[in-house]
Amino acid sequence: MKHDWLFKNATVIDGSGGSEYRADVAVSGDRIVAIAPAIHAQAEHVIDATGKVLSPGFIDVHTHDDTNVIRMPDYLPKISQGITTVIVGNCGISAATATIRSDVPDPMNLLGEKEHFIYPTVDAYAHALEAARPAINVGTLIGHTTLRNNHMDDLFRAATAEELAAMRQQLRVALQQGALGMSSGLAYATAFHSSTDEVMALAEELAAEKSIYTTHLRSEFEPILEALDEAFRIGRHGKVPVVVSHHKCAGAKNWGRTRETLAFFDKMRQHQEIACDCYPYSASSSTLDLKQVTDEFDIVITWSEPHPEQAGKTLQQIADGWQVSLHSAAEQLMPAGAIYYNMDEQDVRRVLRYPVTMIGSDGLPNDPMPHPRLWGAFPRVLGHYCRDEKLFPLTMAVHKMTGMSAARFLLPQRGLIKTGYYADLVLFDPQTVRDVASFSDPKRPADGIDAVMVNGVMSYDHNKRITGRAGRFLRRQTTE
Repeated sequence: MKHDWLFKNATVIDGSGGSEYRADVAVSGDRIVAIAPAIHAQAEHVIDATGKVLSPGFIDVHTHDDTNVIRMPDYLPKISQGITTVIVGNCGISAATATIRSDVPDPMNLLGEKEHFIYPTVDAYAHALEAARPAINVGTLIGHTTLRNNHMDDLFRAATAEELAAMRQQLRVALQQGALGMSSGLAYATAFHSSTDEVMALAEELAAEKSIYTTHLRSEFEPILEALDEAFRIGRHGKVPVVVSHHKCAGAKNWGRTRETLAFFDKMRQHQEIACDCYPYSASSSTLDLKQVTDEFDIVITWSEPHPEQAGKTLQQIADGWQVSLHSAAEQLMPAGAIYYNMDEQDVRRVLRYPVTMIGSDGLPNDPMPHPRLWGAFPRVLGHYCRDEKLFPLTMAVHKMTGMSAARFLLPQRGLIKTGYYADLVLFDPQTVRDVASFSDPKRPADGIDAVMVNGVMSYDHNKRITGRAGRFLRRQTTE
């Protein structure tokens, strides 16, 4: 039998968290068809992988790439990191199922302009994605704020019984069409006024379809333990797994408190299924939010509709230049985007190392000056935290990006190097892999990623070029 691709002498890290081993790996069609110490069959293409690691394609569980994967199917920021699958629809905002009547509400505006929200159902989103044929696979959550936007005339209050019933019905249909679950972004003003009961009622729809609840907590600042408790209660009520998005303890008064939050995770994991994701940086990025304006840490403005000339400056510099207070400057800049230097490095390390933490970039592709995590999150874990800082072994780093994520989001036959599984693969150099994107120059592909294969198609090469587009829409499946 002649194979399509044969990787020879690879150091295989299979995504399970188990030990690495030396092997040849053969691919035919879209599947891994053989793994053995030596494969002597012929192949159309042979790659000498001596000294390189072959791992499953990385799964970015926390993205806001909803419209970008369709508008820019050559999706270099992600595939250049070795990412072969992204989960979109996080933080309560999804393009799938959204209907925009007038202005795009914050934070849905992170996903694009009004003309980009043209997918009233999951099927419509899936068809558009498959027609675009992006370089990477895409699965979607349904945003709680998106549901509110669709059925409420005012987002700054709790939903009525009728509105909630309409939201439940739309969520039910979306899940039946293959959405992976529901996300919430309760910290944002457009969702903050929703009651816990509102979210619990929606969570009831999730269990019937064996799906998942992910949440940008109501607060990542001082009330974080109360916010975690709310998230876990919603999961218990809905009888569904909970993923806490981009877990952090934000704000200087909160630094060091991951000791408390992770102890709470430990306690509650004895009673229910809980996990979290994390990006490997001590600065966050979002829209400019008056609630987060403070002089305790630097805030850098990345874009501003009324004052685009201020992008790249700190809020303090802008306020000083205008001779106004920080809050007044922020009000004048809005709507705007910002990077907040609001975390403690030791907290980041604690969360990254935590046993049920997956890796998610949380990058914002529509930001003119994005946080470097959009291009650099995964190689930063492999290079900086794993190789240089020795935070955990490489097998664990890969597991947090592959097998753990596929199991958590029910992506069958992905996330592992295993015979019969889809050939989503990354070949990288463990000695040179590193993030190159920086805060001052964020749009730069990583070093050390030699080849990326998606569904058996070689899609990215060592010259940092996209060579194929074979991404698919991944519908939730409850069986292997």
